[in-house]
Amino acid sequence: MKQSKIQGHVAMLFTSLIFAVNIPVSKNLMPGWMSPIGLTYSRFAFAAIAFWTLSLFVKYEKVTRKDMGILFLGSLLGVGVNQAAFINGLQLTSSTNASIVITGTPILVMIISFFILKEPITYKKSGGVLLGLIGVLTVILGSDIPGSGREASFLGDLLCLFSSLSYAFFLVLTRGISKRYSSVTIMKWMFLFSSLLFFPFGFKDVVTSHLFATGTLTAWSSYAYLLFGATFLTYLLIPVAQRQLRPTTIGMYNYLLPLVASFIAVMWGFDKFSWLNPLAAVLIFSGVYFVTTSKSREDVERERLKLLEEVELVKK
Repeated sequence: MKQSKIQGHVAMLFTSLIFAVNIPVSKNLMPGWMSPIGLTYSRFAFAAIAFWTLSLFVKYEKVTRKDMGILFLGSLLGVGVNQAAFINGLQLTSSTNASIVITGTPILVMIISFFILKEPITYKKSGGVLLGLIGVLTVILGSDIPGSGREASFLGDLLCLFSSLSYAFFLVLTRGISKRYSSVTIMKWMFLFSSLLFFPFGFKDVVTSHLFATGTLTAWSSYAYLLFGATFLTYLLIPVAQRQLRPTTIGMYNYLLPLVASFIAVMWGFDKFSWLNPLAAVLIFSGVYFVTTSKSREDVERERLKLLEEVELVKK
């Protein structure tokens, strides 16, 4: 494996682990210490300040008008809608449900890549999509079943699924600019746009939250992890991975989320498993495996060229 691809995989591995731990951490902050929209806006504002400050110490990159439009769209999909939908969904559902539902991201990325990037959908990919969707539906339709052992909400699961859809569009649409600009340049604009757009909705919830009035050391530690780890560091690493890996491959790392997040949630006593959890996880993991091991557009083109070369040799 090329050194550059190894860097991409390492970046996504750390990103996924940080995101996974953040699920129960965020769950613990809501709604007692801060509202979902307050936590979301905190991330936008903090990341905007952090990335713009960091940009003062790196080489300046001028962004074209066209790419600025893509950055604005990326800020809505990968930052604004993605984080707002997920954090509100997490408040309504369990940590385990949220982590399993968003594991369907690579399947969504594959479908979107077919229409936008012209990535082929093979029988193997189709089978993976079917298995993954059944797994996601198992989680969603199984919510609120008496005796299921979970405090889960149908609306919460749907919001988490919508968050995954938004993130999938983000990975596909911003792949090009990730190769043209540094992580700092990309994220300073994305978070600036998001912090300005969400200011009327989230600023008041931040300054009037219980965290700033009576926050404990544990609450502040969780808040710091949310801002520094799950926002600044992760969004610094994502463009690094985008430059080296296919969107579907990046989405594949979401399968780590339910494993890590559920383990932590159960260990801390925030959640517990039901028989639907492992069943849905197996279905989604199987779907992800088939999707990510199927042929890419480059593979198909390479085989086509090889076949043409063989035909030419036969003619000679």
